[in-house]
Amino acid sequence: MAKFLLRSTYTVDGMKGLSKDGGTKRADVVRKMVENAGGTMETMYFGFGADDTYVVCDLPDHKTAAGLAIDIRAAGGLDTRVTPVLTPQEVDDATRERVEYTPPGI
Repeated sequence: MAKFLLRSTYTVDGMKGLSKDGGTKRADVVRKMVENAGGTMETMYFGFGADDTYVVCDLPDHKTAAGLAIDIRAAGGLDTRVTPVLTPQEVDDATRERVEYTPPGI
């Protein structure tokens, strides 16, 4: 499983739906969506500022994450961006990976 951060901003219609449904119902909807895609939702937070929601979840792969983002945006209530995220241990592991690379101009 890979971990992802889904950041979303409500459209006007989406905000109307949130006002009607409330946060708990929306979190339940998101949890079920992630689980139906074969993943698990770690947490969901609401914010105010550039983004309205923050969801941290585990999904089977990048293709699944892209499919969720496409379906969410196509529904019209949210503008969603998906970011793959790494744990500190995954970064430690990545720092030990070595590849051959020659910078431009050398």
